Amino acid sequence: MTTPIESPLSPPYTGPMPNQYDIVIIGGGMAGATLATALSGHGLKLALVEAAPLQVEAVPNYDDRAIALSHGAQRIFQALGLWNEMASHAAPILHIHVSEQGGFGVTRLDASEEGVPALGQVITARDLGAALLARLQSLEDVAVLAPARVRWLSIEPEAAHLGLEEGGELSARLLVAADGGDSFVRRQLCFDTVRRKYHQSAVIANLTPGRPHRNTAYERFTADGPLALLPMHDERCALVWTVPDARREEVLALDDEAFLRQVQERFGWRLGRLGRVGRRSAYPLSQTWVRDSVKPRAVLVGNAAHTLHPVAGQGFNLGIRDLAVLAEVVLQAVEEGADPGSEAVLRRYEQWRRRDRRNVALATDTLVRLFSNRWPPLRLGRNLGLLGLELCPPARHAIARAAMGLEGRLPRLARGVAL
Repeated sequence: MTTPIESPLSPPYTGPMPNQYDIVIIGGGMAGATLATALSGHGLKLALVEAAPLQVEAVPNYDDRAIALSHGAQRIFQALGLWNEMASHAAPILHIHVSEQGGFGVTRLDASEEGVPALGQVITARDLGAALLARLQSLEDVAVLAPARVRWLSIEPEAAHLGLEEGGELSARLLVAADGGDSFVRRQLCFDTVRRKYHQSAVIANLTPGRPHRNTAYERFTADGPLALLPMHDERCALVWTVPDARREEVLALDDEAFLRQVQERFGWRLGRLGRVGRRSAYPLSQTWVRDSVKPRAVLVGNAAHTLHPVAGQGFNLGIRDLAVLAEVVLQAVEEGADPGSEAVLRRYEQWRRRDRRNVALATDTLVRLFSNRWPPLRLGRNLGLLGLELCPPARHAIARAAMGLEGRLPRLARGVAL
C-alpha cells in the first residue's frame, strides 16, 4: 500500500488571488509542470491550475506505471536541470528489437551504432512526477492553484479570462491547455478535433522475465496487435499489450498463470519464462488530434492537442517537444517585447509543430494498420521490410533518429541548450 505525500503547494484553493498573469497553464500533470519549469525565471507572472491535489506516492511499488522517454525528451529534462533527479530511477534503452509473431523478419536498433549513450530511458510516472513536483515547489514566480477546477472560459482580444469553481477569476495574455486527452479547454473553446477509434485496448502491467532484459526494448507485432516489453529497474519489464476491445475483459479476468501463458505465446522465449506479473489495467485506444492547436489567446499542448496509439511509444515524447517549442517561442517573443498571446506568436508555434505532429501521427497509425492486416502477401512484405531494414544501416539510422526525437528542426531544449 502506498501513502500519498501532499505538496505544500496544494492545499485546497480558497481564493481570491491576484488575478492578472502573463500565462496561465491549465493542468498540473507532467506536461503542465514541465512547461511551468521551462517558463520560470524569465520575468513572467505565471499560474498553474490543477483540478486534483498535487501529490506523489511515497513508496515505490512493483506496479508503478512506466514511461518511455526518447533521447530527445531526456535532453529536454537535462537542459531544464531535472535529469539529475531522474537519472538514478531510469533504466536506459540500449537496444530495440522489432519483430512479428510467426515471421522471419527482425530489425534491431543499437545505441552504440547511433553514437548515443542510450536510445531512450524508461522511468516510472511516480519518479518523473516526484522530480517535477519538487521543482514546482521551488518556483517562486509560479502561483500553483490546486485543487482548483476551471468553471468557465472567456476569450477577449486583449486577454483570456477564466473562473474557478472554488471562487476567483484569473486573466492571462496566454492560456495554455495541458489538461489531458479529455481537455475541458479544448471542448469549451470548440477546437476542431478529429478522432479515430481503433477498437482496441492497451493492457498494461509489470512483469519479471526469467532472463536479464539487458536493457532491450521489444516491439512485437501479434495477431491481436502490438505487444511491447520495456526494460525497467530490478530486472522488471513494463508490458503494453494491445488486444481487441472484445477481449479486454476476458484478458483482465485471467489469473496470473493464464495471463502470462498468453503473453508468452505471443512474445516468445527471448527472455526465458515470464514470471511474476503485477496488477493489470487497460484503457481504450484511439487517435485524437486538433487540426489547429492555437486560437486567439489560447494554445493546446500534449494530450490536449493529440493522443496516439502507444505503438513505438511516441505520444508522451511528442508532447514534451510541444512544450520545448512553446517555451522557446514565448520567451523569444517576450525578449522582443511582443505579446506572448498574440496571433503572430502563436502561429509561429503552430507552424513549427505541425509537421512533427503530422508525421508522428501518420507513422503510428500506419504501423497499426499495416501490422493488423493478416493477408499473407502483406505479411510476407512486412517481414521482408523488417529484414531489409536490418540489412540497411542508413535506413536503420533514419528510423532510430526519428524514434529518438532528433529529426527535423529541434528547439534549444531538445539540443540540450538551456533557455
